[in-house]
Amino acid sequence: MKIGFDHKKYLEEQSKYILERVNNYDKLYLEFGGKLLFDLHAKRVLPGFDENAKIKLLHKLKEKVEVIICVYAGDIERNKIRGDFGITYDMDVLRLIDDLRAYELDVNSVVITRYDEQPSATVFMNKLERRGIKVYTHRATKGYPTDVDTIVSDEGYGKNPYIETTKPIVVVTAPGPGSGKLATCLSQLYHEYRRGKAAGYSKFETFPVWNVPLKHPLNIAYEAATADLEDVNMIDSFHFDAYNKISVNYNRDIETFPVLKRIIEKITGEESVYKSPTDMGVNRVGFGITDDEAVKEASRQEIIRRYFKTGCEYKKGYVNKETLQRVKLIMEELNLKPEDRKVVIPARVREAKLKECNDRNEICSAVAIELNDGTILTGKSSDLLDATAAAILNAVKHLANISDEIHLISPVILEPIMNLKSKTLGSRNTALNCEEVLIALSICAATNPMAQVALEKLSLLRGCQAHSTTILSTSDDQTFGKLGIDITSDPEYSSESLYYNN
Repeated sequence: MKIGFDHKKYLEEQSKYILERVNNYDKLYLEFGGKLLFDLHAKRVLPGFDENAKIKLLHKLKEKVEVIICVYAGDIERNKIRGDFGITYDMDVLRLIDDLRAYELDVNSVVITRYDEQPSATVFMNKLERRGIKVYTHRATKGYPTDVDTIVSDEGYGKNPYIETTKPIVVVTAPGPGSGKLATCLSQLYHEYRRGKAAGYSKFETFPVWNVPLKHPLNIAYEAATADLEDVNMIDSFHFDAYNKISVNYNRDIETFPVLKRIIEKITGEESVYKSPTDMGVNRVGFGITDDEAVKEASRQEIIRRYFKTGCEYKKGYVNKETLQRVKLIMEELNLKPEDRKVVIPARVREAKLKECNDRNEICSAVAIELNDGTILTGKSSDLLDATAAAILNAVKHLANISDEIHLISPVILEPIMNLKSKTLGSRNTALNCEEVLIALSICAATNPMAQVALEKLSLLRGCQAHSTTILSTSDDQTFGKLGIDITSDPEYSSESLYYNN
């Protein structure tokens, strides 16, 4: 895809504005909106954006930064899943700690928010503490969100323990939305001022982008990505009233701004420097856009991907009908169709041909992959391979100029794997999935030069697009993610099985 974003310029702008905010206070509590690492949404809608831009920026400022991680106790209790990794929020906290340490960033502590003795949250707290991680618990704030006098008192934020910090920038992050980041920042502000220290609050934002139009596909793609949260982009009326300038924010920030402003003023005892929710954010993404048309097209494609993703999540029971309807309305608003994604029709055509030849009336699956040069290849399900595995093999064969008739994986390797799955492990589905095929290919590469050449071409699949006519298994979905392939699926299961089809 054509590059439309200057990553280097963005980092320079964002660093500069963060440091400007820090200079006004003894300490700045910086709430991070969105993903701190692996921001794949930003990477897809801003071609040229580094998915780890935020943590690389913090790494540059590592001498000034320490990190607090928030997680809502209720999310731990109900095993809430982070969709892009397929792991629960508590496991994502562990992953986040490891990743932050890899970038030489100090992890101060983990805060379990709205804690009410939930058993799973208590077990997680014990696990952290026994691995040497400091853990704090915050209860629900009395009086929140309207009774400011109670909130900013010993009965409100004063009930929370004070988190000792030593560096001028305290980043407050979380596995996902609703984790209590803002409340943690404000609680710390309360305690800092009680100790006579001038502390400030700001928000590291990415979306919506305040200085591009409200109906720009980039901002609409954000609405599609947060359809389950019912986020709606709006003109920031507070910003317009204060500066006579149009800026874009989203409904939750605009709705809560008057109360948030009053809370900050009650804590500090002086008028807030922020006149609008836009003022509170540090967001220089818009200044990194170098090709607006490239960003628009990338954003349209992301909206279509979100349409497919939401359809599959609805089928699985993860989202309600209203969420699915919101994404459909966004598609209609931009006059987009599912078939505007180039890999959709080839996959469906391949599946239709399979059904014509299928005498056993079984459900068939097909996958289409668009390579970076525009070539589209397909793979089909069989007794031997999943459609995803077949498509990957066909793609690396094409990239390695290996004839389709040549088998890269020896039957001597395949047969014991299938026997292991069926006879030893008792699996009902003996067809090899994507990960199993890649392991088999790597084993064959030790003795087969052509398999080695094909294996070396896997890196060329990063950034490719793919579509499956059936919902992927969790394993295949994660493998495609690790390969860097953006894959969507029609909301149909590959078999009638209920338990053995997940």
